[in-house]
Amino acid sequence: MRVEIRIGGFGGQGIIRTGLILATASCVYGDKNAIQTASYGPESRGGRCRSEVIISDEDIDFPKVEHPDILVAMSQEAYLGYIDDLKETGILIVDPDLVPNQRKNSKAKIYEVPATRIAEELGKKITANVVMIGALAALTNLFNVEQLKESIRRNIPKAFIELNLSAFEKGYEHGKNLLEAKAS
Repeated sequence: MRVEIRIGGFGGQGIIRTGLILATASCVYGDKNAIQTASYGPESRGGRCRSEVIISDEDIDFPKVEHPDILVAMSQEAYLGYIDDLKETGILIVDPDLVPNQRKNSKAKIYEVPATRIAEELGKKITANVVMIGALAALTNLFNVEQLKESIRRNIPKAFIELNLSAFEKGYEHGKNLLEAKAS
């Protein structure tokens, strides 16, 4: 098993932390090998950035994601910059409020998760990345939920842990609802 994930958005959305949470859940709390890398422009906030995570049962000998199995797009610019790299039969998870212009001819499984809107309803827009983590967990069944929660506790400042755990639950619930809707 080897899964390549790319999370794209803009600086200030917690894109890098998202990758860190996923990798930590997989290798520190889980029994997988994982590596996380990040790339961002010179702007600390507002510029395009990405976080990449590779999860594998075996050793990871090349740390770069070239053709992700899963793409999480949290901005239009990230979507346009990375959509062509997604494997043809991959999974695209997109925030439709931030990515209004999407291609309709994709063979990928596409899930729309209004993570920013859900986070705003919780009172803190900055938790949108953790809403996406919850949705990703539900939609892919790739992660152990308790391991992800433990990783959130480890990687989020103490004052915001409960808020982020609520964001995770809301995202997870939304992802489960999306799966049920596709099944019926």
